[in-house]
Amino acid sequence: MTLRARLTLVAASAVAVAVALASVVVYVVARSELREQLDDQLEARAAVVARTPLDVTRGDRGQFFLHVPQPLLGGSPGYLQLVNASGSTARADPDAAALPAGARARAVARGTAEGFFSDATVRGIRVRILTVPLGRNVALQVARPLAEVSGALDRVRTLLLAIALGGIGLAAALGLVVARATLTPVRRLTDAIEHVTRTRDLRQTIDARGRDELSRLAASFNTMLDALEQSQRAQRQLVADASHELRTPLTSVRTNVEVLAHARELPEAERELLLADVVEQLAEMSALVSELVELARGEQPSGDREEIRLDRLVEDAVERARRNGRAVEFRVDAEASTVDGVRPAIERAVANLLDNAAKWSPHGEAVDVSVRAGEIVVRDRGPGIEDADLPHVFDRFYRATAARGLPGSGLGLAIVRHVAESHGGSVRAERADDGGTRMRLALSPSS
Repeated sequence: MTLRARLTLVAASAVAVAVALASVVVYVVARSELREQLDDQLEARAAVVARTPLDVTRGDRGQFFLHVPQPLLGGSPGYLQLVNASGSTARADPDAAALPAGARARAVARGTAEGFFSDATVRGIRVRILTVPLGRNVALQVARPLAEVSGALDRVRTLLLAIALGGIGLAAALGLVVARATLTPVRRLTDAIEHVTRTRDLRQTIDARGRDELSRLAASFNTMLDALEQSQRAQRQLVADASHELRTPLTSVRTNVEVLAHARELPEAERELLLADVVEQLAEMSALVSELVELARGEQPSGDREEIRLDRLVEDAVERARRNGRAVEFRVDAEASTVDGVRPAIERAVANLLDNAAKWSPHGEAVDVSVRAGEIVVRDRGPGIEDADLPHVFDRFYRATAARGLPGSGLGLAIVRHVAESHGGSVRAERADDGGTRMRLALSPSS
C-alpha cells in the first residue's frame, strides 16, 4: 500500500470513528428527548383525568366500565385504565386491550408505592405506561404507543447513517487531496533521487521553500547533493592534477631507463648520474603518491584521537628536522599546550610546515617555531609570499612562480590545511613585517 493510500485510509478511519461516536451520542440524546416528551404528555393527560369526574359502572357479566367525558377523547391517542388494590381493572372500551396491572400497580392503588413509568407490549404493540394514584385504593394508568417515538428514532437513525457515510466519503476524498498536496515534496524528492541515480547528475535540486519538515528535508537533500558534487569535483580535480604531476617524472624516468638500456657504451660517470637521477625521481614520485593517499583518505585522518602535548610533539619534529641535515637553524619557544587529535596526522602537518620553512630559508638563517595555546607558528626568513599567491598556497598542486624551480609536489601545505580542518582548526599564511613568511596552524585545545 502506498503512503498516499495509507494517509487517505487513516483520515477516513479517523473521521469514521468520530462520526460513529457523534452519531451514537446524537441518537441517545434524541431518544432521551423523545421519550421525555412522551412522558410529559402522559403526565399531562393523567393530570387532566385526575381533575375530571369519572364514572365507573358494572356490566351484566360483572366487568367494570369506565365512562370518560367526551373532551378527554381528543388529543393524542392513548389508553386509560383504572386499577384497584385487588387488581381489578376498568376500561372505557371493553374490547380494548388490558394494560398490565401487576403487583407494583396494585401497590400504587393501595398507596404504598409511588407512581412510575414502564414499557410493555400489549397485543404486539409497544406502549409507554404511566401509573399514578388516583384515589383511595385506585390507581390510574395512562398509556400511549411507542410507535411514534420509534418512527422518529428510525428516521434519526437513517439520517445519521446517511450523514456518517457521506462524511466518511468526504473525508476520504479530502484525505486523498491533502495526502497528494502533502506528499508533493516527497514525490519531488523521490524524482530527484531517481534522476540522480539514473543519470549521476548531482546538479539536480529541489524547490525547498517553506519552513515545514518536508521543506527542511528538501533543503538538506540539496545540501547533500551540493556536498557530493563538490566532493566529486575535488576527486576529479585530484585525479587530473595527480595525472599531470606524475606524467613529467614518469616520462623522465622512462627516458633515463631507455637511455641506460640502449647506451651500453655510456661512460660510467654518466651512467651513475642517470641512475642517481632515476633514484631521485622515483623518490619524488613515492613522496607524491604518499601525499596523494593522505589527501584521498577523506575528511577524517586515520587513527585514534588522543590527548597530545603539542609542545613536545613540535620539539620532537624539530629534532628530526635537524637530524635530516637541514642547513638552517631552528629556534623553538614552546609553552605547555594540550590538544585532542590524531598524532600521526598532526606530526605530518608540523613536519610539512618545517620542511616548507627550511626550503625557503637562506643557508644559515634561523626558523622560529613557537607553540602557544594550541597554535603553532613557523616563521622563516625567505623572500616571502607574493600577495597574489597568498590565497592559493594551501591549494593542491599550487606552485608559486618562484617555487617552480624547487623540489616539491605542491601538496605539502594542502595536507596541512586538510589536517587543520579535520581537527576543527585552521591554518593561514602571512607576510612577516621584516621579511619572510609566517605560517599559523591553530588546533582546538583539549577541554
